[in-house]
Amino acid sequence: MMLSIALIWAVLVGFCCLLWLAVGIRRRNPGEPPVENGLIPYLGCALQFGANPLQFLRSRQKKYGHIFTCKIAGQYFHFLCDPFSYHAVIRQGRHLDWMKFHFATSVKAFGHDSFDPRHGHTTENLHQTFLKTLQGEALPSLIDAMMGHLQDIMLDSDTVRPCAERWQVDGIFVFCYKVMFESGYLTLFGKELGRDKPQARQAAQRALVLNALENFKEFDKIFPALVAGLPIHVFKSAHSARENLAKTMHADNLSKRENVSDLISMRMILNDSLSTFNDISKARTHVALLWASQANTLPATFWSLFYLIRSPDAMKAAREEVQKVLQSTGQKAEPNGPRLTLTREELDNMHVLDSVIKEAMRLSSASMNVRVAKDNFLLHLDNQEAYHIRKDDVIALYPPMLHFDPEIFEDPYEYKYDRFLDEDGQEKNTFFRGGRRLRYYYMPFGSGVTKCPGRFFAIHEIKQFLTLALSYFEMELLDPLVKVPPLDQSRAGLGILQPTYDVDFR
Repeated sequence: MMLSIALIWAVLVGFCCLLWLAVGIRRRNPGEPPVENGLIPYLGCALQFGANPLQFLRSRQKKYGHIFTCKIAGQYFHFLCDPFSYHAVIRQGRHLDWMKFHFATSVKAFGHDSFDPRHGHTTENLHQTFLKTLQGEALPSLIDAMMGHLQDIMLDSDTVRPCAERWQVDGIFVFCYKVMFESGYLTLFGKELGRDKPQARQAAQRALVLNALENFKEFDKIFPALVAGLPIHVFKSAHSARENLAKTMHADNLSKRENVSDLISMRMILNDSLSTFNDISKARTHVALLWASQANTLPATFWSLFYLIRSPDAMKAAREEVQKVLQSTGQKAEPNGPRLTLTREELDNMHVLDSVIKEAMRLSSASMNVRVAKDNFLLHLDNQEAYHIRKDDVIALYPPMLHFDPEIFEDPYEYKYDRFLDEDGQEKNTFFRGGRRLRYYYMPFGSGVTKCPGRFFAIHEIKQFLTLALSYFEMELLDPLVKVPPLDQSRAGLGILQPTYDVDFR
């Protein structure tokens, strides 16, 4: 009896293996890129890629060449590693769809109805909405609001507690998280209306934001798992955190807030007029916007401040630039004096801070630019080669392949605050590889039509934060010899990687 049961199991296992070999492995057709299916059914190369994406891709590039195919979590990804061929993907709107992957990911993570107009829930052009409310004429009001909130929180609240008599010790990541989250939250979603006394209203507002911060952190911890396809109900505390955030963002609650940004106001109007979303789905779309505005800005701020404090030359150059700008506008940083103001033009002309931030993001970004093939087509590369791509396959660009290329950036693993400055102290935008000038050399915000529409505001708010920190505080690392914390690779593909541990400063 036992022998027969073992035999049955052996047959079943053998059948499953044969079935996987028959349908679970892609066979390379003539003219297609080299393919690697991996050894694990469905997952394919996912574990190897996830452990160290850059190392994995470099080893495959060495083995297969500039383009190759890997099975990752049931999907076939064509990784393109030749930066001179990026334009073949970025400009290929006819055969490649950038919306499908992004919309599907948002639905999985946030639980709202699909933003894709093709699914019939909305007729809104979401990307155009973001461009209208985060760029151009909409940007100055966001900058002004953020500057005010940053100073409220850094100088007049319990978040920082500045003190002239003694040093305050905190983790850099914790500090950036507290200040930037609250400032960004209030800038986008406004403040509570109320008839209470100002002090009581301020306390209630602080409690709301701190509660949102805790819920955000709990939800953000498992975000990579949601993108990978795991259902949120597996993570009870994260699911509860997401729904708590959504409750505060129901239309009834948002309508009671003042100084709400144009982005949120327009989203509310379009949700009501152009979509069939129910109230819960509408609220979850606002959670998606909150995550998009914070998830990459927070670690980018940490790395910018960490490297700035760690590099005496960077600190000196940045302080001089900030002081020069303030003097030219007749302003002086005094804790009890008038608030500082910086226009968009003044921020744009702070090239040292711009390079400080760019270099920090170059070292920490791991976004993945993806497009889905609409149909079978022929992809032409810069070297005159062409490859057949199958419908529904994903073409991926992984910017760290650029950012850590020693042919493009000398000593790519070293932080050089002035790497993006030319000889005249202006923005440097000419980089070469093999003697050829690169069109694409720095891509933390994506590329082409998928480029983050909020990138200008993100850079401006980090510049504002650094300007205020340099103006009002003396800062130093608790351990001057502290090593750079490793990057949390679990978030590879999602944007700016977080540190695996915090670094104390005073």
